[in-house]
Amino acid sequence: MKSIASLLSAAALGAASLLIPGVAHAAAPNYVALGDSYASGVGTRTYISSSGSCQRSTKAYAYIDAGRLGANLTFMACSGAKVADVTANQLPSVTSAANIVSVQVGGNDAGFSSVITECAKPSWLGDCSGAVANAQAIINNTLPGRLNGLYASIKSRASSAKVVVVGYPRLFNGTDCNAGTFFSPDEMTKLNATADLLNSKVSAAASAAGFAFVNPTSKFIGHSVCGSPEWINGLSNPVSESYHPNVTGQAAYADLVQPAL
Repeated sequence: MKSIASLLSAAALGAASLLIPGVAHAAAPNYVALGDSYASGVGTRTYISSSGSCQRSTKAYAYIDAGRLGANLTFMACSGAKVADVTANQLPSVTSAANIVSVQVGGNDAGFSSVITECAKPSWLGDCSGAVANAQAIINNTLPGRLNGLYASIKSRASSAKVVVVGYPRLFNGTDCNAGTFFSPDEMTKLNATADLLNSKVSAAASAAGFAFVNPTSKFIGHSVCGSPEWINGLSNPVSESYHPNVTGQAAYADLVQPAL
């Protein structure tokens, strides 16, 4: 039978342990990932079956970073999403319980997919300059207002959350190595400039909202279409995989986004 002294000693140790800082464990953060095909992971060729046409991948940067952070991920990003789609279909998942929100959207509003399709045609068959000019007009005149509205809604729904806005890489290094496309050096330069313009408008809207902005441009230089190694798919089969980050590209995105989260 233990002595009274040893029992008192054990009780004292137990009480002391309650006073040691760091014993309690913080709850896992709640992370909501919003956006389009770049955010959902299109290009990685492996998708969560239940995500259907949204094509969400476990190789996407949000999925990777949620694992690294030990966060509870609500993965809402969806292939083809425009700002209006994010507002209507994804935003309801952002609540006051969210600690972290990432959002990547804007490329589809500018019709980037159709622009790439137009510019990939031989010059005598397509109107790349016209398509680029139209996209740039949308980026300059229409997109900022849409983003301002979305970002304000995110802030109102999760005022204490850390919100990270993610930008887009340039698609080209100046070389077209795909047999089925006909991008000229001038067209690739215009398309890269349009990506830069898109980032500038997305970044400005993020800054106005007080959100962080992650710009992937410099990290992807030398690794875009036809790069070495290539982090962005060129013309692919199926076509929907084209001009999106591959598994390595999404991993690079994860490394960029994680510090901001």
